[in-house]
Amino acid sequence: MSHLEEVSAQVDAAIEAGVITGMNELLVILSDDAALSREERFEQQQRLRTAISHHGRHHREEQEARHEQLTQGGTIL
Repeated sequence: MSHLEEVSAQVDAAIEAGVITGMNELLVILSDDAALSREERFEQQQRLRTAISHHGRHHREEQEARHEQLTQGGTIL
């Protein structure tokens, strides 16, 4: 397995786990990975950034839906 394949598998696993701290740590590790070309590094980091962004948007939507549910009728139940 090539280094790029290993990194790609790590990125896949981090995205699948859905843990933001793990994805952020991997972003930092990739920044210092001299074995990858600039383009390869950017591609993997962009996958992580996109997953982090989607996770944040999904979390915000869940929070808004929960708040709306709790405040039905104008008061918190």
